[in-house]
Amino acid sequence: MDTEYSERRQRQRFQAVRDGKPCFFVLIGEARIPLIDLSLEGFAIAADAGIAPQQEFDFVLRLSDIPDKIRGRARAMNKVPGEGEGQIGCRFESFEREGAVDLKEWLTAHVISTASVRISEKEATAIVTGRSLI
Repeated sequence: MDTEYSERRQRQRFQAVRDGKPCFFVLIGEARIPLIDLSLEGFAIAADAGIAPQQEFDFVLRLSDIPDKIRGRARAMNKVPGEGEGQIGCRFESFEREGAVDLKEWLTAHVISTASVRISEKEATAIVTGRSLI
């Protein structure tokens, strides 16, 4: 496994869990894959998901408990070492319709619902759209 990788996402990443359970999923073909993390720029999935670096693919994002979907196209960028076989970082290439706007709303709601202190929608949006803190 190549252990050299470069950080590509400039926006804050959010763990794709709520109450200790995966809450964001990506559908790639027939496979429903839990996300490891999600940002406005992309997402990470387990490396054993069958996506090769530089592969471009259609996706459908799902948020558990709501029927809405975000559709688009993404590219697998790099394989990152980690637990198990590691993870594949994917970058959004394009969205259908208002997918980018919907993603921002999903992430804002996620930040509000998982925050350990009370924050406003304005504060949550600033976190979602701001630079990565890591």
